[in-house]
Amino acid sequence: MAAAAGALPAAAERLGRAMAAAPEARLESVRALTALFREAQPREMAKESIFRDLLEILMSASSEIEQADKDSCELVELDTCLLLIAECFRCLRNACVECAKNQHVMRNLGLISTSVHLTKLLHGIKIKEELLLTALRCSLQFLGNIAAGNGDSQNSIWKCAFPDLFLTCLTYSDKKIVAYCCMVLFTCLNSDKVRELLDPGNLTVALHVLKVYKEQWESEWSFLIVTDHLLKCPELVKALYAKLSNQERVTLLELIMAKVSEKNTVTSEEMNVFMRHAAFLAGCFQEKCEAVLKLTSAADAEDEEALVTIRLLDVLCEMTSNNGQLEHLQALPGLLETAIDTLRLTHLAGKQAVNIFTATHAMTGQKEISHPAVGFKSHLIRLIGNLCYKNKENQDKVYELDGIPLILDNCSIDDNNPFVNQWAVYAIRNLTEQNERNQELIAQMEAKGLADNSALESMGLEIEKRDDKLILRSVRKKPS
Repeated sequence: MAAAAGALPAAAERLGRAMAAAPEARLESVRALTALFREAQPREMAKESIFRDLLEILMSASSEIEQADKDSCELVELDTCLLLIAECFRCLRNACVECAKNQHVMRNLGLISTSVHLTKLLHGIKIKEELLLTALRCSLQFLGNIAAGNGDSQNSIWKCAFPDLFLTCLTYSDKKIVAYCCMVLFTCLNSDKVRELLDPGNLTVALHVLKVYKEQWESEWSFLIVTDHLLKCPELVKALYAKLSNQERVTLLELIMAKVSEKNTVTSEEMNVFMRHAAFLAGCFQEKCEAVLKLTSAADAEDEEALVTIRLLDVLCEMTSNNGQLEHLQALPGLLETAIDTLRLTHLAGKQAVNIFTATHAMTGQKEISHPAVGFKSHLIRLIGNLCYKNKENQDKVYELDGIPLILDNCSIDDNNPFVNQWAVYAIRNLTEQNERNQELIAQMEAKGLADNSALESMGLEIEKRDDKLILRSVRKKPS
């Protein structure tokens, strides 16, 4: 480390002398500094003059590219220029690492605006050779490093680069350029900047981020942009959802699912955001729930609107599984009624013809059924059970909507709905807890032969006559 620090003055002097020399000499002197800036001590010792020289090289390179473009020169003449640009950005990138002093010096010299301008110029060169790609990648890495932990640099990049540079780089054909662009965007975003994405002209940036995530599953930065920033703005989620294709909506819902599945404690502000998402998604489910009936036809097994409905139900089930948030969700108007109506429609569809909603049970081992609607009725019953947990008003609502016989009719083992029996048990327990009217209804149904006694026993329930009244009581559950 001491040797590297000792070598810095000589390397800086060499760069100063090379400024008047041939490009090859400048390239070698910049490479020497790039290597030195891999260590902390030389970074801390770096003087402003080094960054002034690098700025001069980049400004000269910008002029050279603009002239070459104007004169329609052979782009092969730019090879040394592109090598020098890439090395300058590497050097600046390294010098920024955990060094706020250098970040401030570079920003005050105007290196951010120069770099953004040069990056846009590079994009304008209509070639995809490796030298150009390397220069673009290094420019974005530098912008990411100068922004890291530095609010002033983040604001400066945003002012110079948003939205044009992000729109350009997010749609680039090179995966690394897209990933580094996402890194810069993630680093610069905050709650105020996220709200800027609501502007119709800027919404495209958020749409491109979602496309990147959908097409490049390994892109961690695009995932973090959505989960750590975009999902914190319910208005933006609503605006995005309206613009997305059904396939993209499924992707967004999967990201929402990942977020709501986190078991972290939430602040009151996060709870408010969560509730607004829940109300919006419940409304989407209520509006589109019948689309799932298209899946009764084998020809429509991949209907995209139906796939969105399935994913909406998955998210609502997860949202209602959190006790801290359940009370708010139980009060959402129309959600419980929609769940019961949809269960009734799918149950009826499965009885009218043989399809994915028809209960089936093969005694012998068979291949797992592969169909997007597998488990849909199970999840509807799970949602109903969640919404009725310790909630007398919703328990009574299910009674009034004739939902209890419907759930009891769906408690048999069904290969198309794994765990439907367990979810039915859960729902019936939640419906009958401290609710004598619901208990009495089930008891009367069993007495009249309308409820399967063996099914009740498998749920750990039995009917008992007490004072001329039929009572439903819990017993040790019998094995199924």
